[in-house]
Order: sequence, then C-alpha cells, then structure tokens
Amino acid sequence: VQLQASGGGLVQPGDSLRLSCLASGLTDNPVAWFRQAPGKEQEFVASISWGITMTDYADSVNGRFTVSRDNAKKTVYLQMNNLIPDDTAVYTCAAGPKYGVHGSTRSFYEYWGQGTLVTVSS
Repeated sequence: VQLQASGGGLVQPGDSLRLSCLASGLTDNPVAWFRQAPGKEQEFVASISWGITMTDYADSVNGRFTVSRDNAKKTVYLQMNNLIPDDTAVYTCAAGPKYGVHGSTRSFYEYWGQGTLVTVSS
C-alpha cells in the first residue's frame, strides 16, 4: 500500500477544503487522517472502516469534517468545512492492514503517506 495525500493549501477562516488520499493497493484497509500542528504532537482527526462504512472523529472536528472513501478510485477524502486557525497543520493519511480495525489509535495503522499542509489564516 502506498499513500499520497493532496489538496492542502492556504484558506481563510470559515472556508472549506477537501483533502484526498490516493492509496494504491488499498482495497479492504481502514484509513485514518492524522494531523500535526507546528510545535504540537500528531493527533488523530478521523477514520473510516474498510467494510460497512463506519467513521470516527476527533471531538475538535466532529460536525465540521467528513471522511469518505471511493474504493473504485482507491481514494479516501477528508471534507473540511468551517475551517478555523487551529486546524492549521500537516495532514497525513494512514492505512491499516487488510480487514483491520479503525479508530484513533496510531498502532492500528501500518502504512503512512506524506503529509499535505493546510493553513487557515486571514
């Protein structure tokens, strides 16, 4: 599995942005998004299961962010609405083993892509 995140950029507070995670070799793997803000530890953002769609979100983004997947395109998306400056971070997608569990625990995921920078500033 190889992961490539894209879609980051500079936006203003209140704007929306959609990140994509292209995962070659991804079929039945859970996928998560993590982020790392400057000077802070990496934190969980959202995850999606491999089978029947189940999702999990960090409290800080719940209701504003939506994670989804298109298995035909081997892509997982993170739709981010109503962005705030605290959302500024490098966003990285990660995938777990086939048929693995999803959730906020980093150890669930064994494949990590390069991040994409999201900057929210006026």
